[in-house]
Amino acid sequence: MKYIQAEYSGQLNGSVYIPGAKNSSLALLVAACLADDIVTLGGIPCIDDVSIIAGISRDIGMELKQEGGQVIIDPRKIHSAVIDPGKASSYRASYYFAGALLAKFGRVTIGFPGGDDFVSRPIDQHIKVFQALGAQVQIFDDYYVVEAAELKGAEIYFDTVTSGATINAMLAAVRAKGRTQLHNAAVDPEVVDTAVFLNQLGARIYGAGTEHIRIEGVSYLNGGTHVAIPDRLIAGAFLMAAGLNGGQVTVKDVIPEHLSACLAKMGEVGIHVECGESHITAYGTGSLKATRIRTGMYPGFATDLQQPMTALLLQAKGKSIVTDRVFPKRFAHVAQLRRLGAEIELRKESAFIRGGVPLQGSWVHATDVRAGTCLLLAGLAAEGSTIITGVEHIERGYEDVIGSFKSIGAKLSMREMDAQELPGLIHLRG
Repeated sequence: MKYIQAEYSGQLNGSVYIPGAKNSSLALLVAACLADDIVTLGGIPCIDDVSIIAGISRDIGMELKQEGGQVIIDPRKIHSAVIDPGKASSYRASYYFAGALLAKFGRVTIGFPGGDDFVSRPIDQHIKVFQALGAQVQIFDDYYVVEAAELKGAEIYFDTVTSGATINAMLAAVRAKGRTQLHNAAVDPEVVDTAVFLNQLGARIYGAGTEHIRIEGVSYLNGGTHVAIPDRLIAGAFLMAAGLNGGQVTVKDVIPEHLSACLAKMGEVGIHVECGESHITAYGTGSLKATRIRTGMYPGFATDLQQPMTALLLQAKGKSIVTDRVFPKRFAHVAQLRRLGAEIELRKESAFIRGGVPLQGSWVHATDVRAGTCLLLAGLAAEGSTIITGVEHIERGYEDVIGSFKSIGAKLSMREMDAQELPGLIHLRG
């Protein structure tokens, strides 16, 4: 079993290049199924979720070849729309295959989405989209079937703002007959990125990035080339690292506008930020202020950043409150932070943090990729050694987590646990 060992690292200084966004890449790779010719995608990270998509692609006949950050996709040989339930349940964004394959095949069989589990990730808005476009949805124990002889454009009003369902609606509507209009749509950069890509292939999507998106159906999509946007969530976590002990961190190849809410909160806690055209530098002052965080859909403070921000607020003297109403159960990291000596109390969807309490290294376990980032940051600020298991969750989102953090001076190492180490580790966990 692999684990990461983190040591107290003092000030973190340096620069790091930000890869393509995981959440955008997962949508783009599946969206390529809609094309009728070869597609080349750049900026795609070499992460576990992408490997799962590659496996599903091979199963259904789509050729996918990854060379570094570039992926060449040939969707012309897709012969099946049956997605293995086990592979579908390995990551959350598997539901995109339903939207991308439905118009071409008329029937898609797919397992329920998996990945990070925050108690409930409902797909009711996705089902609502498919039914509005004329499809029937049958639910079984571990999979569901979406079937439609023909997809027809429709007026769709989302009951809640959801990035995944907005993207899936665009995928399904691109080749539907007539006009589809989405209301209360998500405005996330990943939604815009997917729309830009599809439009390059010949789709007719208007208004992406606003609450109202119009899609005029087309019967054919060309091949094309596109580069995924940078990962704003990874960038935000590295910028927060500068505040742990008063360091200076620069993230390169970013779009500063995508991080506006994050940067504003960092300013509130006492981290100075300077933005360039495609880079951001964060300067830690060594003295952080307590604050209150409330997550929200973009352009609000991202739920994916509340966990690393919690690690930062542990260093801020005073009482901070982190409230997550997007995923109210996304607090599995709190119990792990307590193992390091953190004083955090959970009440419903809020974590109450007493910052400035010294942390001491121990054994902690990552239950999802952002929780893993949180524990890494906390481990770098804790005295002694921190052992982090659940590495497989971290690798779902980071191409080279050790190398990336080492580039800013972090003392991290990836290790393999053998049978002789296990009793000592169990004792450490307590």
